[in-house]
Amino acid sequence: MARIAFILLCHKDPDAIVKQAQRLTAAGDCIAIHLDARADPGHFARIRAALRDNPAVTFAKRRVRCGWGEWSLVQATLNAVEAALGAFPEATHFYMLSGDCMAIKSAEYAHAFLDARDTDYIESVDFFASDWIRTGIREERLIYRHWFNERRQKRLFYASLDIQRRLGLARRVPADLEMMIGSQWWCLRRRTVEAILGFLAGRPDVVRFFRTTWIPDETMFQTLVRHLVPETEIESRTLTFLMFSDYGVPVTFYNDHYDLLLSQDALFARKISPEARDLKRRLGHLYASEGTEFQISDEGRSLYRFLTGRGRIGRRFAPRFWEAEGTLGHERELLIVVCKKWHVAKRLVGRIRQMTNLPCAEYLFNEETAELPDLGGIQKSMEKRHRHRRALMRMLFDYHGADRLVVCMDPADLDLLLDFGRDRSVTRILEIECAFTDAYLVGHAMRVGLAGPRTPRETLERLLPTIRNEIAFESDRIREAGFAHHYRLRENDPPEANARPLAEFLAIGDAQALEIARTQHLFAD
Repeated sequence: MARIAFILLCHKDPDAIVKQAQRLTAAGDCIAIHLDARADPGHFARIRAALRDNPAVTFAKRRVRCGWGEWSLVQATLNAVEAALGAFPEATHFYMLSGDCMAIKSAEYAHAFLDARDTDYIESVDFFASDWIRTGIREERLIYRHWFNERRQKRLFYASLDIQRRLGLARRVPADLEMMIGSQWWCLRRRTVEAILGFLAGRPDVVRFFRTTWIPDETMFQTLVRHLVPETEIESRTLTFLMFSDYGVPVTFYNDHYDLLLSQDALFARKISPEARDLKRRLGHLYASEGTEFQISDEGRSLYRFLTGRGRIGRRFAPRFWEAEGTLGHERELLIVVCKKWHVAKRLVGRIRQMTNLPCAEYLFNEETAELPDLGGIQKSMEKRHRHRRALMRMLFDYHGADRLVVCMDPADLDLLLDFGRDRSVTRILEIECAFTDAYLVGHAMRVGLAGPRTPRETLERLLPTIRNEIAFESDRIREAGFAHHYRLRENDPPEANARPLAEFLAIGDAQALEIARTQHLFAD
């Protein structure tokens, strides 16, 4: 059976470290601790004294002063790994942890999970081809030497970087290594850890290279595992659940995140708030439990993006100059069908096309696969369609040789509706108000990644009111925008009532509008 040697890097809160070590070792695992040499000396003495009689605890023989982004974090990890290899010959896996991490599964589950596959778990993607790095310097992390800390010595860090650029001092990456990048929170098998230490002992050139790279804990292990281990024995993922905000700041978990954390496809999570005492207590009991079953839905990240995104309404950047100055044309009419149930809008637009012969485009700003003619490449990506929205629409008018065009949009696309509404052309909006059952909303949550087949019913019940309110809120925003030509079609109204707004929206006769309103199964799910 798997026995885990936890590699714990920490720098504060000695009492929490002691409790963490006691919890993990009580379940039969072991732990090697490295406390930052910058920490209060008294803290290290307290930790050693509290854990002195625990044979499943060891300490790095040499502590180093750690700085974020520096080689010191790698050196601290290597020191703790060496201590664990020597102290725990029966350890089968080595799992990186920080003082802010806690188990979100039982030890029984974790051991069975690791026993199920003979593999290393480490996020490891191509350094140059991937989009793992979102902001800041990229290849400069590797090709220039970094002797200063970007956080503590910002001016020296960037001055050094600028001098190397000016003097052309870029260096080569070791020729036999394919550079990779990923999360530093890995879980590696014993033979992989031994292979890494053996490789580093025989390759001082590689050690010298990584010593002066920036944030080497995100590149060195990720690169060497790919170099030393067959690809079939690597799963490119971290077993520690963590999320980052749009600003690159780790998301912190609190007492009310217990159910969310348990449903994620991970063994540990970071960062747990120091103030989340109830969450820590419950997770501590969980790790020692037996027979606990877990329903894995893994919707945490998509839920976070959805819920945090709701708070950013109204923060749109100023329009590009070509958008602000461009116009669809005084004589043109853009007819926008707005509906949350895309299949309903598509049925209606299909019927409109059949009855009126108007050119139509379905959800061209929402679906990559929306059917569009070749417009010189502007239609090829969602990014281009949004960026050049007015140009795209002008080209569609020109392509069809028409002065009237019907398109579908989602109610969430208020910025698009406002942009077209400000145009000198005539913009008409037909909003379709549908009824939403709980079953439909559950299906919607699954389609957009807010839930999965195994999402607990309790999570769905808490999520459904939020989704329902969000849909209502989107409709309220459209109504409050005060569009000059805004019509509504309602699922609960009879065809005779819906024919009137249809006739005004399409500028057609009542009889033709009634025939469209009577479209068979228009609102069926």
